[in-house]
Amino acid sequence: MPLIGALSVIILYLLGKEIFNKKVGLISSLIFAFIPLHVFYSGRILTDVLFTFFVLLTFLSFWKGDEKGNKNQRILFGIFLALALLSRYTALWIIPVFFIYLLIKNKSFKFLKERNLWISILAFFITLTPWLVYGILEYGNPLGAFIHGAKAAAYWGGTQGWTFFFSHWWNMFSIIGFIFSGAIIWIFYKKEYPKKKIYLLLIWFSFFLIMAIFMPHKEERFLLAIVPPVSLISGYFIDKFKSKTILIILSVILILFVSLATNFYNTSSLYHNTNTECFKEITLKLQEFQGNFMMVSENPPLFRDLIKQESAYYPDTLNEKTLEEMTNETSKKGYFIFTKFNSGFETEKWKNLKVIMDEKYTLEFECQKDPEVNWIYSAN
Repeated sequence: MPLIGALSVIILYLLGKEIFNKKVGLISSLIFAFIPLHVFYSGRILTDVLFTFFVLLTFLSFWKGDEKGNKNQRILFGIFLALALLSRYTALWIIPVFFIYLLIKNKSFKFLKERNLWISILAFFITLTPWLVYGILEYGNPLGAFIHGAKAAAYWGGTQGWTFFFSHWWNMFSIIGFIFSGAIIWIFYKKEYPKKKIYLLLIWFSFFLIMAIFMPHKEERFLLAIVPPVSLISGYFIDKFKSKTILIILSVILILFVSLATNFYNTSSLYHNTNTECFKEITLKLQEFQGNFMMVSENPPLFRDLIKQESAYYPDTLNEKTLEEMTNETSKKGYFIFTKFNSGFETEKWKNLKVIMDEKYTLEFECQKDPEVNWIYSAN
C-alpha cells in the first residue's frame, strides 16, 4: 500500500500536467502527497488506496483518449476502469462521471455513436470476465458478488448521518479543505467552470461525494477517490497567486505536516487500548488450542492468518438455529469468537449473541479487561 500510494502521487502529477500544465501538476502532487486522508490510508492494508490508484489511471487514460484521440488510451481506459471496480465496488460511482462529462461536452448523445467508446466498453467487460464467471459459479448470477456487496453495505458497521464527512472534513483534508472551498468560490466568481478540465473535476468530486453521503455506513476512507480532484483544483487555484505561490505552498505543507503528526498520534492512542490488548490475548489463547478446529468470528481473514485454522464468518441471520447449523456442517471442534476490535456488530446484535453463547455453549476464555465483548466459546 505505501508503494501504491507513492505511485499514485506520480500518476496525479501526470494527470495534472495533462489537464493543466507541469506547474499545476507539481503543486497538486505535493498537496496529494501530504493530505492526511491519503497518507494515513497508504499505511493500512485496505483496498481504498489501490482503488484510488486505478481511478487515477482511469482518468489519465480517459483524458488522453478523449482529448488527444489516442486509441490505445481508449482501450486502457476501459481496462483501468474495470480494475478500479475489481478493487472496490464504489467504482460504480465513477462510471456516471464520464457519461455526464461527455453529455455536457457534446451537448447531445451523439458520443454514443463513437466507435472508440464501444472499444472502451468492450475492454471493460473483457477485463471483468473472471469476476463475472466467479459470480456465476459462486452465486448463480454474474452480478452475484455485487448484489452481495450491496446488501452488506446496508447493514455492516451501522449507519452515520449525512453530515459525517463534513464533521470530519479537517481531519481528512486539513488546510486543503479550506483552500479547495476557496477555489470553488473563485472558479464560479471567475466563471471558469465552462472549461472542460474544470467541469470534469467538479463532476468527479460532486457526484462521488453525493453518492458517499447517501450510503448508510460511512467512513473517512470512502472519500479517498475524491482526494485527486480536491488536490488538482486546489493546485490550480494556488498557481493563480503567481509570485506568492512558493510561500503559500511551503505554508500549506507545514500545516499539512502538523496535521499528519497530530493524526498519527491520535490514531496510536486510539488503537493502543483495551480492545487491541484483548484481541492479542484472544489470539494467543487460540494458538494454545490443539488439533484441527473451526473458528467463527467477524474477522475470519485475520484469525485464519494468525491461527492457521479453518475460519468462517457469523451467519447473516444470527440466531440459535443458524449457529447450530454451522457447527453441524463440520466434524471439527468449533469455537465462536467475539472481539470488539474491528467489530461491525451493532450493540443489540452482539448482546443477543452473548445471550445465546451463555445459554448454549461453553465459555473457554474471556479477556478480564473487558470480558463482555472479548471472549471465546466452544461449540462441541
